[in-house]
Amino acid sequence: MPEGDTVSATANRLHRALAGRELIRSDFRVPRYATVDLSGSTVTEVVARGKHLLVRIDADTPVTVHSHLKMEGTWHVYRPGQKWRRPAFTARVVLTTPDSVAVGYSLGILDVIPTASEPGAVGRLGPDLLGPDWDLHEALRRLLRNPDRAIGLALLDQRNLAGIGNIHRNEACFLARVHPGTAVSEVPRLERMVATARRLLQVNRDRKLRTAAGAASAGSGLWVHRRHGRPCHRCGTLVRRGRLGDPTTAARDIYYCPFCQRPGNQDVLDTSGIE
Repeated sequence: MPEGDTVSATANRLHRALAGRELIRSDFRVPRYATVDLSGSTVTEVVARGKHLLVRIDADTPVTVHSHLKMEGTWHVYRPGQKWRRPAFTARVVLTTPDSVAVGYSLGILDVIPTASEPGAVGRLGPDLLGPDWDLHEALRRLLRNPDRAIGLALLDQRNLAGIGNIHRNEACFLARVHPGTAVSEVPRLERMVATARRLLQVNRDRKLRTAAGAASAGSGLWVHRRHGRPCHRCGTLVRRGRLGDPTTAARDIYYCPFCQRPGNQDVLDTSGIE
């Protein structure tokens, strides 16, 4: 699933293509919004909120095209007449200006809502790790509301902090030398782990291939994610894969080094190489 860094980069790309421009055509290819016509309206801005994308449009009543990429969604920007790089039948919305065509493919969520109603769509989210309103203390407060919950689940809960997905969850836990199943209350220097996760998102939003602290110089972009069965870059122990979930959260894969992330081996948070 695309994470906050990918969504932020997508929002920036769409903003450059659409903001301040009049829509000459809108095409919503989902039954619920098939009759919506935004032509003649002006796009004011495109912003990311965690993993959500908000295209704000100055219509008679300002509206927002709200989308979430989920697992397979993506947005592309084309020049008029340029060949699309994905099948047209996967397009869910097309927004056209005189000089750009923005196409949202396979979007997991697509809604057209009054801009004033945005809080109903994204208001439940915690502080956005890449947003202008980032608040570390509020994120920590939310994480610590459930101190017995596994940190690997708490980091993925967008109500605590918005933007982290499975890749950055696994990498942040490794850099903190904390097993993802460790209770939130038992994570040493939780604030530094959260700050590291934010830094990972920041440095990766402008990169095509994700990388984590020091892993690139060790011959791989990442420390543990999807590296099960291969030696840990730090200690040589084979990286393991497991599953982590609870009654409220579907189990997802975790990747970890059983030596570097064992209990009592959490005294150092390695942020070297994050640039």
